[in-house]
Amino acid sequence: MAKVSHHTLTLAGHEVKISNPDKLYFAEAKISKLELVQYYLRVAPGALRGVARRPMVLKRFVDGAAGEPFFQKRVPANHPPYVDLATFEYPSGGVAHEAVVNNEAALAWVVNLGCIELHPHAVRASNMEQPDELRIDLDPVPGVQWPQILEVAAVAREVLAELGLEGWPKTSGSRGAHIWVRIEPEWPFAQVRRAGQAFAREVARRAPGIATALWAKEQRHGVFIDYNQNARDRTTCSAWSVRATPDARVSMPLDWDTFLSCDPRDFTLRTVPALFEKNGDAHAQIDARPARLDALLKLADQQKASPAEARAPMPVITVAQAKLKPDALAGLERWKARHPDAAAKLQPADVIVDTNRGRATAWYRVRINLKNVPLELRPPPEPPDPDYDFKVEWSGW
Repeated sequence: MAKVSHHTLTLAGHEVKISNPDKLYFAEAKISKLELVQYYLRVAPGALRGVARRPMVLKRFVDGAAGEPFFQKRVPANHPPYVDLATFEYPSGGVAHEAVVNNEAALAWVVNLGCIELHPHAVRASNMEQPDELRIDLDPVPGVQWPQILEVAAVAREVLAELGLEGWPKTSGSRGAHIWVRIEPEWPFAQVRRAGQAFAREVARRAPGIATALWAKEQRHGVFIDYNQNARDRTTCSAWSVRATPDARVSMPLDWDTFLSCDPRDFTLRTVPALFEKNGDAHAQIDARPARLDALLKLADQQKASPAEARAPMPVITVAQAKLKPDALAGLERWKARHPDAAAKLQPADVIVDTNRGRATAWYRVRINLKNVPLELRPPPEPPDPDYDFKVEWSGW
């Protein structure tokens, strides 16, 4: 039977053509591109609540979830009229006209481009310099399990309540969790990020054994409260977004009681639509009560950097850097094979895999923190293997 070349949908009064609808986007789960589009349409009221009126970076998985994505800030020149635009201006003088998804037709169009995940900015198109969302990202270091993330989230909830802020939790769809706080758009990115850092420090102060606000990966432990998600150039997966995981997991918005007892593995592309139809959107009222950051910024004025933030550098070495993640991880395994005694002393958090943004795609670096390796077992410096030169992506730009 011949494959169907395209499938046409009529959405918001527009015809949207889905190319190669039978193409597998999730090989293990046997989920096609069309099934991904249909998922987003079934949860469209919730998905659009997370992205509407927000500029969006297009993270395109044109080869499916297992392929290497590339990032596209500028919307294609031939975009249809039902896709709105917002213009980002950069300190360098450059501009980027980014997509704004305000209707079902635009939603299906970006998914057809390969956008498995939805990555909106924390601003609205009507006010590009003052965020209306404080983003709290709970990012576990390797080896940390979900129950510990929930413990940190419970502390975060207490801090928010004391500061008069309302948090809206969701699973990240990956390993961690997110808590969104809707705020009045009165502060620039730098101040919102400063508020986020103050919040992270306060949670880490109250739960020092399980949470950290330390920026350097080699100094982190437990759950890192990533305040830098509030920087100007950052985007984060929105509520109801599918993630590029083998099981097509979803970033699921929940009420606090459900969130603090949930298992994120329960929320996938195939299970979530029925939950949406039964329970609706737990974040339906997120825009109703925007808060102010005054109390959190006052806390920032009162805080001092912890001694750990000024601690001497850790004994960290780079063992691999590559264009593709599997190549970088293969280099890690070769290093372990060359130095088995040192490798045996490593804890999960001692292996640091950095995902770095290149010109349009990511590149990967593997570093090892030797803090748990006795001095006599630490190997001498070696060139990274492989040794990808990321600067080639920017040559001639």
